[in-house]
Amino acid sequence: MSRVLEGRRVAVLAGQGVEQVELTDPMRAIRAAGGEPVIVSYADGSFVAMNGDWEHADSFVVDVDVKEADVESFDALVLPGGTLNADAARIDDGVLRFVKAFHRTGRPLAAICHAPWILIDAGLASGTKLTSYVSCKNDLLNAGADWVDEPLVVDGNIITSRNPGDLEQFCSAIVEATAAAR
Repeated sequence: MSRVLEGRRVAVLAGQGVEQVELTDPMRAIRAAGGEPVIVSYADGSFVAMNGDWEHADSFVVDVDVKEADVESFDALVLPGGTLNADAARIDDGVLRFVKAFHRTGRPLAAICHAPWILIDAGLASGTKLTSYVSCKNDLLNAGADWVDEPLVVDGNIITSRNPGDLEQFCSAIVEATAAAR
């Protein structure tokens, strides 16, 4: 595979209850393209991922606490879903500050499944064309988003997908947008 992300660092912001495949597949795609995925988290030291909403999966070590993360040191930001992860992240002040600051850079910001909830609380949903897991649809519509049921949506620097079934397109879009940025 091409090393189009050589020298690029991508923040993957996740915590307790993240959907494991939505964490690991983007990280794998970033590595395969020569980039460096960095786990940024609101969790303290480590967290447990999930397979769906019920089954515990693997544990992951946090690389950088979100309160200490420097937006300028990353070329893209990925927000994996998982109901528990997204619900906790959307009310964390450190996460919201980081996501808002990252969005202002204009660099790629990708969210999948339940993670667009975070975009609502960060004030980024209104007027933006987005997709998400179907249970988030009304929340996004109520926040002023233009919600569509498509596997991949790109609006400006924001990339969204619906669920793990869309990961191939989501990961390709992350790599492509990150390679084109900066």
